[in-house]
Amino acid sequence: MDCCVDRRKVVQGLSGLALGGLGLAQRGRKRIKLAFCSQLLCIIPYEVAQRRGYFAEEGLEVELVYARGGAQALQFLVGRAVDYAATSLDAALQAYQKGAPIVRVLSTGRLPLFALAAGPRSGVRSLPDLQGKTVGISALGNADHVLLVYLLKKAGVDPRRVQYATLGPNLYEALRAGHVEAGMVQEPALTLLKEAGGREIVNLMDLKQAQAHLGGAYEFMGVAVRREEREVRLAEIRAMARALEKALRFVHAADARLIADTLPKALIAGGDEERLKAVIQRYRKDLFPTSVRIDLEAARRVVESQVEAGLLPPSFKVESLFDVEVVGASG
Repeated sequence: MDCCVDRRKVVQGLSGLALGGLGLAQRGRKRIKLAFCSQLLCIIPYEVAQRRGYFAEEGLEVELVYARGGAQALQFLVGRAVDYAATSLDAALQAYQKGAPIVRVLSTGRLPLFALAAGPRSGVRSLPDLQGKTVGISALGNADHVLLVYLLKKAGVDPRRVQYATLGPNLYEALRAGHVEAGMVQEPALTLLKEAGGREIVNLMDLKQAQAHLGGAYEFMGVAVRREEREVRLAEIRAMARALEKALRFVHAADARLIADTLPKALIAGGDEERLKAVIQRYRKDLFPTSVRIDLEAARRVVESQVEAGLLPPSFKVESLFDVEVVGASG
């Protein structure tokens, strides 16, 4: 569960599970397909909207399509296999920069799902301590690498004085065993690492820490549609927005156990449900906004990080990817 959940049976069959039993009751509703990365902390608003009937209340029959990462979800969208893709802004920016004809219309996540953590045997206690050390990342150019470079520069540390070990999505074992001094991890790897004696250096899933280290929120999960279909789908996009706002408000107000119980059991099979509930309780109010309105300042921080990493030109304007007239914007 360190990155995107990669369960083939879930990817192949979960859409049927999510819609199971609805059948004829959904006749007359607008049918749409929405693909997204299956990382557990990303999917919460979408599964809540589905399973609590918020999509249905807005006249939508939504098929949730689990992809193995945001890039694949966007490939599904561009290839017309689905109607919408919900991904990190990092993934959407890279797809757009490569020519994908997409527009981002609403937001459901305001923080990246990463923390910088040190292993149990590491002496690293702060960002400057990383100079001359080896840090684990999933891959060069991935969101965690880009974010780490951005963090280092914000802290006045030259990223060239840090070594990067590309370890794929499962960094926990390498950190626990001391193969690297520190690494960019997600949950529940961060919790497991701390239980094993490691330490949290910067946790960007915590809004206060994101404000201290990044200057504020950092746009993450949101929904994109094919640009040429924006007008004809406007009413359904707004219906989706209303449903997701209901879900976001539920996530803020409900008990973490009730939120966790909303998730498909197939996705958390083999995991520690109690630990998952504790993770949801800790992060739900920080990770998720209460509105789907686009935060342009948060989005500009993501663009800045990608410009710093050399993935976007300095002249790039984030407004070219967003359509703020659909549900509005802040910042």
